[in-house]
Amino acid sequence: MIKDFHREITPLAPEDSFQVFDRIKDDFDFPIHFHPEYELNFIANGQGVRRIIGDSIEEISELELVLVGPNIEHCWELHNCKNKKIHEITIQFHNDLFDSKMLSRRIFKPIKDMFDRSNYGIVFSKKITLEMKDRIKALSKIDSIDYLMELISILQDLANSRNQRMLSTYSSQNKNFENSDKIKIVYDFIQENFHRKILLSEVSEIVNMSSVSFNRFIKKRTGKTFVDYINGTRISYATRWLIETDLSISEICFKCGFNNIANFNRVFKKSKNSTPSEYREKFEGIKRVL
Repeated sequence: MIKDFHREITPLAPEDSFQVFDRIKDDFDFPIHFHPEYELNFIANGQGVRRIIGDSIEEISELELVLVGPNIEHCWELHNCKNKKIHEITIQFHNDLFDSKMLSRRIFKPIKDMFDRSNYGIVFSKKITLEMKDRIKALSKIDSIDYLMELISILQDLANSRNQRMLSTYSSQNKNFENSDKIKIVYDFIQENFHRKILLSEVSEIVNMSSVSFNRFIKKRTGKTFVDYINGTRISYATRWLIETDLSISEICFKCGFNNIANFNRVFKKSKNSTPSEYREKFEGIKRVL
C-alpha cells in the first residue's frame, strides 16, 4: 500500500516551474518515495546501482536516463555500485507545467504520449542517453525562459526516440493525489502559512471536517500525520535555503516555522539523516530553481 512509502514534499514551490540538481555523490540515501512532480533523472558512473520504480527492480549500467511520472514510487540505491563519484542530474517540474490545452495540440502529441507512459516509468536507450548527456549537463547553466525552451526541446527529442522501455507493470494508484479539492486546499494553505504555528482545528475548519475526520483524511491521502505533513513542507524549504542562501541555521529554523533549534535539528535529522549543518556541508554541486 502507498502509505508504506514516503510522500516527498519537494522544494519546488507553487510559483516555481522546475528545478535542477547537479551533483557528484557517493551514496543514495533517500528512501522509496513518490511526489506529484515529473522527474527526469540522469546518472553516470552508476554501474551496480539498483533502481526501483513501481514493481520494477533493476541493476543499472554505467549510464542511464529515466523519466518518472507523477506519484509513481521510485528510488535509487547504492546496492553493488563501488564508484564514489556518481554523477546525478535530477530535473523536477510541476505536473501542470504543460497544461492539457497545450498538450492537446498536435505538435505536443509525442510529449503527451510520453507523459502518459511515464506513469509506469520510462528508461531511455543508451544511444539517446549519450546524445542527451551534454545537453542535460548544460541545463544548470541556462537562465530563465531559455531553460524552458531547452527543456521542451529535450522532452521532444526523448519523446521521439526509439527503444524506450516502460518499467513498472502498473501505474501509481495515487496519481490523482492533487486532484482532490480538499487536499489541494490543504496544500495551498500550508504553502502559504508554514512559517507560523498552524492548528489542526484551523485547517480542518477550512475543509469543513471535524479534527478527528481530518486527521484520518490527511493520513489516508498522504501517509503522514498532520504534524508530519506540515513538518515535511518546512523541511523542504529548509533544505532549499541551506543550499541556496547564506542564512544561519537559526535564521532558517525560525523562517520555516520551527519555534526552537532543538526541535528543528531533531525533525531535520529524522527526515534527512543528517543535521542541518551536516546537510549544508556535504551537499556538493549545483541547484537551480526557476
